[in-house]
Amino acid sequence: MGIATKDHIKNDVLRVLHILVLLGAVGLIVLISYDCFRNISFLANENYMTIQFWICVLFILDVIVEFFLASDRWRYFYTHLFALFVCIPYLNIIHYFGISLSPEMQYLIRFIPMIRAAYVFTLVLSALSTDRVSSLFSAYIGLLIATVYFASMMFFIEEHYINTGVPTYWSALWWSFMNITTVGCNINAITATGKVLSVILSAEGLILFPVFTVYITNALTRKTTQQSELARNDVKKSSKSAAEAAPVAK
Repeated sequence: MGIATKDHIKNDVLRVLHILVLLGAVGLIVLISYDCFRNISFLANENYMTIQFWICVLFILDVIVEFFLASDRWRYFYTHLFALFVCIPYLNIIHYFGISLSPEMQYLIRFIPMIRAAYVFTLVLSALSTDRVSSLFSAYIGLLIATVYFASMMFFIEEHYINTGVPTYWSALWWSFMNITTVGCNINAITATGKVLSVILSAEGLILFPVFTVYITNALTRKTTQQSELARNDVKKSSKSAAEAAPVAK
């Protein structure tokens, strides 16, 4: 079997795995959103626990297969150790061993696989871009959307029972969006989780929004450069046509 054939098989295997991981990430987001909005106890929901377990197994399998197919395995291991950590089905382990945790902590642990799901969407968005700058910008957009959505869900779960300013999920989404813009919101966090989320969202906003400014500046610069190149080419063509037409006129 030639090297080209092996590379082709390797790429096909990784492509299939990445598609399955993407579908698993979508399924995980839909499941956790459905249960959260309907106030369903996920520990009592056997379907969720089973599906979440196999999705986490799929995430772990993807990391293991990529590890064995990587050219530098140890480097891959060190750079993807966090990805492997967030793929572990902690809820199933806690449920199996009967470990007692507060409902709030159980909800927070439940969101750990969502980090992997957000990571997958970020990779997909960056892969669809045509150049490095657009790829980086798409990755930041994906990270921004995922952070706002997941933070709003966590804030809603923690606050809506005790905070009169969070009667619905949309209030939590508004709070999350306003905090990541660093403007602030008239809804004040009461729980410790809500206060920590406020700091995280504000810090991420301070980091990410300058990236948007750089991207827009870069895009305008490239557009201006392209227009200048087109104008110069038009001038050269006009000069060449005039030079060719001059002897004929004589």
